Order: sequence, then structure tokens, then C-alpha cells
Amino acid sequence: MNQEAEAQSPEFSASELYLEETFTDRKVGTIRRLTPVDSAGNPDADRPPVYQGMAQVMTAAGPMPLNFDIPGANLEEACGNFSECAQEAVEEMAQKLEEMRREQASQIVVPGQGGQQGGSGIIGA
Repeated sequence: MNQEAEAQSPEFSASELYLEETFTDRKVGTIRRLTPVDSAGNPDADRPPVYQGMAQVMTAAGPMPLNFDIPGANLEEACGNFSECAQEAVEEMAQKLEEMRREQASQIVVPGQGGQQGGSGIIGA
């Protein structure tokens, strides 16, 4: 292996391991609880659990997955915060989509508004 490839190789951090559990209501979405563990797989009480929400929103282009962090000290709090965090994620997604739409619209070239003339580039053809 060359040095460049070695420098780009991701390293798995045994000091930042989490046990992953998934909870769903089978209607609205899913909450993933990431419980910190040590390299032996034992709970690490020095780090708090992390909660992440997952849901889908239907758009004109089809389903759009949403992933978002949820504040909470326990699963009950995370469940209570799910809706608000999901709504914020939807609003952020809508803003990003609108930004992308504006960028695409500004790149549209309108004939007759400057730029080079069309054609084959062959003189006298």
C-alpha cells in the first residue's frame, strides 16, 4: 500500500463505540438510540446516549429520507421531541431544495442574451 492510500484509510475508533438500538411506532418514523460502550462492549457511563430520528417525507420527486438528531436524556424524552425535530428537519430540507432550485434556475441559458452564436462553427457552410 502506498502512503497516500494509507493516509486516506479510515480508522475505526475503539474509544467511540456505540451500541445501536432501533425503536419504531410503525407509522411515523424510527428512533435510533446509540448507547456508548467501551472497547469490550460494556456500557460507558461517562458518555450520554445519543438519539437520532428517521422519517420519510413524500415529495414530487418521490420519498425523501430525513435523518435528524433528537435531544433527550432518555427514550421517553426523545419520543416527546420527535415531532418538533422532524418538523425542523422538513423545514431545513425545504430550504435546501429551494436553494438548489434557485441555483439551477440561474444557470439556465436563454437564447439571444449574449454569449456565443450557435452553429456548427464551419465558415461558409
